[in-house]
Amino acid sequence: MINDERSFYLRYAETLKHPRDLEPAVTSFFHEDAIINIVHPFNQIKGPKVYLEHFLLPLQDSLEGLYRRDDIFMVGEFEGHKWISSTGYYVGQFTKDWVGIKASGTLSYLRYGEFHRVGNHRAVESYIFLDIPELMIACNQWPVGIGPGHSRGYTGLIQGPASHDGVLKHNSDPREGELSYKIVTDMLSNLATKDEAWRPYWHKNMIWYGPGAFGSFVGVDEFASFQIPFESQFEGWSGGSKNNGLTKHFTRFGEGNYTCSGGWPSITGINVKPFLGKGPTNERIFMRVCDWWRRENQLLIENWVFVDVPHALLQLGYDPMPNWQIK
Repeated sequence: MINDERSFYLRYAETLKHPRDLEPAVTSFFHEDAIINIVHPFNQIKGPKVYLEHFLLPLQDSLEGLYRRDDIFMVGEFEGHKWISSTGYYVGQFTKDWVGIKASGTLSYLRYGEFHRVGNHRAVESYIFLDIPELMIACNQWPVGIGPGHSRGYTGLIQGPASHDGVLKHNSDPREGELSYKIVTDMLSNLATKDEAWRPYWHKNMIWYGPGAFGSFVGVDEFASFQIPFESQFEGWSGGSKNNGLTKHFTRFGEGNYTCSGGWPSITGINVKPFLGKGPTNERIFMRVCDWWRRENQLLIENWVFVDVPHALLQLGYDPMPNWQIK
């Protein structure tokens, strides 16, 4: 059995695998008044026509032969609303400058993550994450002044699930999704604890696929060597799962062995130490963040993460894309 939201998205995704005329697919997927939130420098736009004009068609024009590859796709409910979630890559030959990034002329990858709240067989509210720093780093154009090197962890093309089962085309046992959701929710509640109470939820050889400016890490100890200093850069660091009154998750749900969540913003804290080579500002910063997790049995083993890094840098007084603005 395939539910309506699943088949609705799969038709849209199939079009994006080999897109020619994007307008029919986009206008049938999004409600005409849909609120579409995209990472900086796009931020918020309204409706499929503006989405096409300002984001998707310029991207297609810049990445010749553009197509989209889904690595994870899942559907679920959160607080009474139906959601679609997917992540993967836009792929093409980078032949024309895009958002201030100079075209490399080579095969290029732009990692994406999307969440769509669905009503009446249309996406009515969307959150679209793009790993723009990862693309900039691949093109050797990550701005000077963000610290030595690009990131401490690995930065480059990120793989989909090692289990090769991330695109959930059919309904899963709801008990499995509930277990995935509970494990992730319990883990999130134990972040930023002095005794690192989040550790027991992870496989010792877990992989954390971070945004380009942060890098990726393998093994729970190596991840801890990133996560603990990251938390320490912000006084009162906390995320949207902790009901801190400042941030929240717009969605969080599990399906099969997978869980996803997103917040706009999701993480907050007072910047008290240098972050990404900037600051400290001693002022509160908000971060737009989303995640996908895969578990094996009772342990989390893979985690794909996006942070709207350009938006965070703006709050630190630095614009990584100073020469481009949405028109």
